[in-house]
Amino acid sequence: MKFGELLIAAIQRSEIPLRFEPGAEEAVAAPVTELIRAWLLSHGPELGRSEFYDGQRALIERLIAELDGAREVPASR
Repeated sequence: MKFGELLIAAIQRSEIPLRFEPGAEEAVAAPVTELIRAWLLSHGPELGRSEFYDGQRALIERLIAELDGAREVPASR
């Protein structure tokens, strides 16, 4: 499942009083997605400092790909 689908499903389960207009969930999800993106990017290490930091950078890139819907979110274990 894509992150956007998970976020919209959570919004639909919430008690936010949306007006049931087409695109209402997406309109609520967009600023949340941008906030999460900024938060992830703010934790990014400088490039090439060590293998640990390279791995951390790769994880952030993977999470952003999931956030953008370019990659599926792994199934919960």
